Amino acid sequence: MVIIEEASHPWTYHVFLSFRGEDTRNNFTGHLCTALRQMGINTFMDDQLRRGEEISTALLEAIEESKISIIVFSENYASSKWCLDELVKILECRKSYEQKVRPVFYKVDPSHIRNHRGSFGEALAYYESKFKEKVHIWKAALKEAANLSGWTLSENCSESGVIHKIVEEISEQVINNTKLDVAKYPVGIEPRVQEIHKLLGVGETDVHMVGIWGLGGVGKTTIAIAVYNSIAHKFDGSCFLENVRENSNGGGLVKLQEILLCEILKGTKLKVTNVARGITMIKERLKYKRVLLVLDDVNDMDQLNKLAGELSWFGMGSKIIITTRDKKLLRGHSVKLMYEVEELNHDEALELFSMNAFKRSRPLDGYVELTERAICYAHGLPLALTVLGSALCNENVELWEAALEGFKSPNIREVLQISYDSLDDTVKEIFLDIACFFKGEYTDHVIQTLEAYHRKPAKYGINVLIDKALINTSMGCIWMHDLLQEMGRDIVHQESPNIPESVADCGFMKMFTTF
Repeated sequence: MVIIEEASHPWTYHVFLSFRGEDTRNNFTGHLCTALRQMGINTFMDDQLRRGEEISTALLEAIEESKISIIVFSENYASSKWCLDELVKILECRKSYEQKVRPVFYKVDPSHIRNHRGSFGEALAYYESKFKEKVHIWKAALKEAANLSGWTLSENCSESGVIHKIVEEISEQVINNTKLDVAKYPVGIEPRVQEIHKLLGVGETDVHMVGIWGLGGVGKTTIAIAVYNSIAHKFDGSCFLENVRENSNGGGLVKLQEILLCEILKGTKLKVTNVARGITMIKERLKYKRVLLVLDDVNDMDQLNKLAGELSWFGMGSKIIITTRDKKLLRGHSVKLMYEVEELNHDEALELFSMNAFKRSRPLDGYVELTERAICYAHGLPLALTVLGSALCNENVELWEAALEGFKSPNIREVLQISYDSLDDTVKEIFLDIACFFKGEYTDHVIQTLEAYHRKPAKYGINVLIDKALINTSMGCIWMHDLLQEMGRDIVHQESPNIPESVADCGFMKMFTTF
């Protein structure tokens, strides 16, 4: 899965905190900073900076490199020339870098800031004789900031309650800019997400396990990612454990337990020595936390028992989502809330196929009948629609006719193999190498390995495979769907039925046998 990141400006920090130290450093702002950091939000607070007459270069850089600035207006905020200069810089960055700015009115009246009354008026009047030109700029900045949407904390408010609201809202903004990639064309996703929302009961105090099940390629993982993106900010911690089936082999369950704990506990460095110890750590560390956990592509009861054995392992309001092809597995784990992912209906299938084949929601003139044949063969399976549409993109009617002529029945394997058959021999070998050896490996490593054995167009071949939806890259690694991997290995076996393990004759193996 790919993490979507903003490229317009290099953010170093998620949040910059501007505040009057004597007023709130050891209470509200200090507690807010701790709460933000515990949620994995990279927060700058000037604990280590030495204060002087002018703002330091380090502080100016921290403001520029922060996506969000939170200004804690307190009684004596304006009495600090440093704070006022800091405020001016923050508002400059709001204009220059589209930085988000949110004020907190900590036991002060926003109108006093806006109209320069009370302690704010007194401070500005004091500075009038010394910094006449700057006072004009400071007044404008205070007025602008006080007009922004923020949070108000009066004498009767619960500080912890306001901090919780701030952290939840900021967390949502941060997550909205670092979401897991759902799909290039998320056709038909939203109604399915809404159905799962109902099953989960987000906001309720019950701990729920929800199973998402269906055949391979139908979109279980895609839907789970979309659900995760939509609600992750509402929890104390969250984790999306992908490819559990594949990653649990050997000693993989220990690693998955470690990832689960580190993700939910926001970077806490924990070492899991064995599976039994991992279970104990999960139960001890998470039983009081409201968490969102997704276990993707589970195929064995042992995986569930070791990663999410009981509802009691997690705090009130926690939600656990399990995706699998095996409904019986869910029943065996006492998962009562299940959602079966069905194939796309005709209109959804038509749109998804057309987006991949024509880059528009409907087919081009002259391709309507051929498109109907294609979506019939794909049988509403998103993977098949995506692969077939990508394979036929920008091709002429004659090629479409030839490609679709060979179908005898709605066979998914036949649909997927069209893309493979359209590749040149070198790219075919790269596809088979990935299917047999390199799925889940780092992309750079795969390219270097292939090119070391004189496969010069390896990078080009990988790009071709990505364009044809036969592979994808996520977190720097190469992945392909299970059905495509099975197809690749079957092709190798058909070419060399007498060689053990069905992979010895794929392109990469051939390279070894030539030396």
